[in-house]
Amino acid sequence: MTRPVATRKFGEKREAIIHAASVLINEYGVQATTLAEVAKAIGLNATSVTYYFARKEQLVVAVYEETLSSMEQMAAEALEQPDPASRLRHFIASHVAMRARIRAGEHGLTTALSEIRTLEPEAQDPLMAHYLRVVDLVRRFFGEWSSNEERALFSARAHILLEAMMWWPVWSLQYSARDFPRIEDRLFDILAHGIPAVRGAFAPAALAGEWRTQVDEEAGQNEAFLRAATVTINQRGYRGASVNRIAESLNVTKGSFYHHHDAKDDLVLACFRHSYDRMSAVQMAGLDIAGDYWSRLASVLAELVDLQFFDSTPLLRTTALQALDPAHKINVVTRSNRLARRFAGMLIDGIADGSVRTIDPLVAGQVLMSTVNSAYEARHWAARFGATDDAVRTYLSVLSDGMIAPSA
Repeated sequence: MTRPVATRKFGEKREAIIHAASVLINEYGVQATTLAEVAKAIGLNATSVTYYFARKEQLVVAVYEETLSSMEQMAAEALEQPDPASRLRHFIASHVAMRARIRAGEHGLTTALSEIRTLEPEAQDPLMAHYLRVVDLVRRFFGEWSSNEERALFSARAHILLEAMMWWPVWSLQYSARDFPRIEDRLFDILAHGIPAVRGAFAPAALAGEWRTQVDEEAGQNEAFLRAATVTINQRGYRGASVNRIAESLNVTKGSFYHHHDAKDDLVLACFRHSYDRMSAVQMAGLDIAGDYWSRLASVLAELVDLQFFDSTPLLRTTALQALDPAHKINVVTRSNRLARRFAGMLIDGIADGSVRTIDPLVAGQVLMSTVNSAYEARHWAARFGATDDAVRTYLSVLSDGMIAPSA
């Protein structure tokens, strides 16, 4: 008769361990989260935690599974709604409500998925398969596709929506929870209906600048390190991007690495600075061209997404943010917010000249940041297009047309 009670207690304690680990991973990253720290957070000793999870990686996998299961449930509930607009609104509302619960004191409800790629393949592969199930549910928000082109469009919508919801916890810190209902409405409006005053308007101009990788010139060694580190971190995450792996990709020694950078964290910060410098340069080039402000913004977005899709040195994904210590993390987020505010300024000017709908520019600026950031993950998707312009146009149609616009 006592077995159900014992089973329930085991499950409750296991859940408490997962939630404590989730909080620590969100705050300090996987590498800095230890079983001892998790045990301390809930008043246990490390030996007691190993009764539930023999190795740290088992606990990390359980944390990620919990988040993926929550995302899957939210997507499945949204899919039950009667039409694309209702599904989109329900999904956004679920994520905003979760953040409100966390702000109210509930912990461990969700974990940033940024370090899944740092896990060994036997742990990583099932998690990635679970994430793809979530993607498929979200892709179906927009209906059943009748062609490969329509499926590609719905995939882009799903990808951008999921990335916007995963970036929301970072920038939500700028707002009071009392503002969340308004933010929810603004997010829905931007994602559902797009940005330009004329739906579907998208005529980007070429921008001139030196942010592209020069394949015909020999890169300096420091630039080569930045390129190799950015690509490796984007592909494998912070932990997977070992100094050995970065050095080997360049056929140099570890000593050469440490000649340029005191530690791997210094290299990650240099990669962020390099990426944000390039992004800033593209924004400024867009501001210098003629035309209305939506045309200028469309030109900036097209150039940045093209960089993410096709340049040999992409922008560093914010997945690396999770592994940085809190002080460095704040600095990186501050720089990101400055870039988002520059987007917001362009949107304000676009509202003034009539080329941009009346939307919340601060919220839209964050959506633009997550859309550009997430484009790297869509490289394989973009490679299926015959022309690079078609890939960029289809991807950014999510912003120029909105997610609930009928497909062409």
